[in-house]
This record gives sequence, structure tokens and C-alpha cells, in this order.
Amino acid sequence: MDPRSEVLLRQAELFAGPALLAGLPADDLLGQLPQASGWSWHAGDHARLDGRFAGRSHFGVTPPATTFETAVLFLPKSRELTAYLLDALAARLPDKLLYLVGEKRAGVERAAKQMAAYGNPRKLDSARHSQLWQVRVDQAPAEPDLNALAQRYSLLLADGPLEIVTLPGVFSHGRLDIGSALLLEHLDQLPDGHLLDFGCGAGVLGAVLKRRYPQSQVTMLDVDAFAIASSRLTLAANDLQAEVISGDGIAAAPLELSAILSNPPFHQGVHTHYQASEDLLRQASKHLRNGGQIRLVANRFLKYPPLIEQHIGACQTLADTDGFRIYRATRS
Repeated sequence: MDPRSEVLLRQAELFAGPALLAGLPADDLLGQLPQASGWSWHAGDHARLDGRFAGRSHFGVTPPATTFETAVLFLPKSRELTAYLLDALAARLPDKLLYLVGEKRAGVERAAKQMAAYGNPRKLDSARHSQLWQVRVDQAPAEPDLNALAQRYSLLLADGPLEIVTLPGVFSHGRLDIGSALLLEHLDQLPDGHLLDFGCGAGVLGAVLKRRYPQSQVTMLDVDAFAIASSRLTLAANDLQAEVISGDGIAAAPLELSAILSNPPFHQGVHTHYQASEDLLRQASKHLRNGGQIRLVANRFLKYPPLIEQHIGACQTLADTDGFRIYRATRS
């Protein structure tokens, strides 16, 4: 059981009725609170919850339309995403109680101050390195417009500018990160066919691929619903067409790909998390056709070449600068 869930269950009587648990972990919390439902923007967590508690987990960037009498937000990493989620929940709970739970090291005390816009937040419990906060929503905000919170920036490409649209909580919100910028310089001579942008985030890589290789089929995949929404906004802003899908890791990707391109994530919340990237390297060959390539950017300290050599093919380093490396390998 997640420590944050354990803190909630110390006060289980507060959540005995119809409660919405937003950003909940994929543990047994819904089993302990039979009238509660979940809202997840992580495709993997949602799939696991829906598999165990069918019909009680909602996936997306907005709260479910179902009625709830109280809500709990499990603190996400991004402060901007926290602000949106709190507003989205508080807007549905006038004169009712809203809760926030999170780890101390993740900044839950700072985030609790954001609830002061609705009323007087107070700490109810502190245990397992986590805290539970409560506020009565005396001043309910208007329902937030997520698209109005998007940030935009332009990439100056050889064939013209490309507009990137990012939503709160998406990696490198409002700016192009160094790793992706380096990978964009090494997209030449990709094999024809079906291209995958793995961990697409705001859709930078996928949009550039579709612009540069218009005859190729492009699929963009991410585990996060806000990234999926951002990628779709980026495509629409540039009149581009590509398939955007949600899924937990490379197992959700199509087969017979001609190339996989990625700036793979290795952080999840406040914790370092390598599983998605390592699974990508171990399983990529199952999704690549013969002669298909993988190109990815990674921090120099990550020991990816041995995995690439073992599971895909000979690993070439195309660039090594600013603490990042570009790797390429071809499935034989």
C-alpha cells in the first residue's frame, strides 16, 4: 500500500461516501473505500485500477462527470499542474471538503498553501513521511479552461516555424529541452515507413517527423494524458496529421515500425525511475521490422549502450555534447 494511501485510511471515515481520488496510486485504496472512484492521468495506473475495480477509474485531463461529495488530490510533481487540478476539483465542490495528500519531500506543505484561495486549509494528519490537508471550499473557483493554460513556443526549422503547445505538467513545459534539441539535429536518413515518437510529451519530435517525412505514418505514444492532449494541440496548431495514443510503455506501441525515436523519460514524480526506458531498449526489437532503427537521446551517465547492444544491435554514438548522447542502432 502506498504510504499516502495509508495516511488516508487513518481517516477512512472522511471518505466513506462518494469520494473522488485524483491521481491515486494503483494500490488497494479503492478496495478499502468501496464508494470512492478514481481519476488518473497515468495510463498504466488507470489500466491496473480498471482491471481490479472495473468502472471505478476515469482516465483523462478533466474530472469525471459523475457526482462526488468530496475529493482528494494526490500531489503531482508540477506546481502548475497542482494549481489546475485543485481548481478543477474545487470548482465541483462548493461548500464541501477538498483534501490534499502528498509526501513532505514532494512539497505538500507548500502546495497546501495553494488551497488558501478556497478557504482556510488545515493539516489533519502526518505519518509515513506524508501529510493530509483539508479545506472547506468557501470560495469555489470557476471551472478552469485547460487549453487557456497552455504555453506556446516556436521552433525555427528549415522549412518554416513549428508551433509547440504544452500543457501544465508536461515535460519541459513551455520550452525545448536540451536533449530534444540535440536529437532534432540527428533525424536525417530515417528509413521509410512507420515512425514512432516514444514518450512524445508535447509532441515536438512527432510533429517534426511528420513535417520532415510527410509520406511516413507517424505514431506518438505517451503514458500521460496531459502529454497526449499537448501532442494533439501541437499537431492541430501546425495542420499536421498523426496518430496519438496513450499506453504504459513500449508494449503499447504498434508492430513493424521502421524507426523508434525517443527522448525517453527517467523521472517519475520525485523519484528516479528507469523502468520505461530500460523496457524500451529490451523490447524495441519486437516492434521494429528487420532493418528498423532506434535513435534516442540520453544523459551521458545512463548505461544504455550495453542494453542496446544486447537487445537491438550494434550501438553507434552519433553525438556527445552538453552531457547528452545520441545513440543509433539497427535491428538486424
